Amino acid sequence: MQSSSLQTNRGFLFGDAVFETVKIIDNKILFSEDHYFRLMASMRILRMEIPMNFTLEFFESEILTAVQNQSLEKSARARLTVFRKDGGLYQPETNEVDYIISVSKIEEPLYKIEPKTYEVDIYKDFVITKQLLSTIKSTNKNLNIIGSIYAKENGLNNCLLLNNDKNIAEALNGNIFMLKDNILSTPPISEGCLNGIMRKQVLALAKTVEGIQVIEAPVSPFDLQKADELFITNVITGIQPITKYRKKEFQTNISEVLTLKLNTKIRLG
Repeated sequence: MQSSSLQTNRGFLFGDAVFETVKIIDNKILFSEDHYFRLMASMRILRMEIPMNFTLEFFESEILTAVQNQSLEKSARARLTVFRKDGGLYQPETNEVDYIISVSKIEEPLYKIEPKTYEVDIYKDFVITKQLLSTIKSTNKNLNIIGSIYAKENGLNNCLLLNNDKNIAEALNGNIFMLKDNILSTPPISEGCLNGIMRKQVLALAKTVEGIQVIEAPVSPFDLQKADELFITNVITGIQPITKYRKKEFQTNISEVLTLKLNTKIRLG
């Protein structure tokens, strides 16, 4: 791992970088294999050269060493950012990569649902394009940044993002799920949403809930106010129930059931 000046760093200059944010509990990276394979897929999509030593074991070792160096093994988040090495303008001089790891503390090791209002609305100024690039975690997050500013300015906890077909693609910081008439749905990856790690976990866990049908299908803005429940998923928060969208208020039953199942899975390893 080498240092790189911001004046020449391609991640900084061009957004020529991808990243993974992982959660660590008791010196273990949750869903490590899923994160590693998503990172490899993202690097391939961006035509980055994957070093021969960049194995799953290396990925885990580098992150856990960084966590241990800060004595945060009990509960932490770590971000590994991979960027193409310096050189070139839009056309890089090399496809070789470097990386940096940043670590911070998480107060609550296991996932929990806070009993508080969580209000969202749709952000309409810009949309997500239905393409493969939209599904990876690159450092080009302008839409998420200005959407977050919009949310803050309007007293919202989050915003839902549209794709170019005017369907709901995802939230600012995670995937969206909707429960309606005992059918739990989430947009398929083809809608332009992030290929979320927690999304994958929740899809699998939800299939073990009796009486619930689980599908991947486009979600229209018109569906939201007819829903029984809405929630957002990401690896750091887990499952975040939406309690209010415009004039509609929602239950949190399925969110609580899935959070219990998620924590049980983590405890069992």
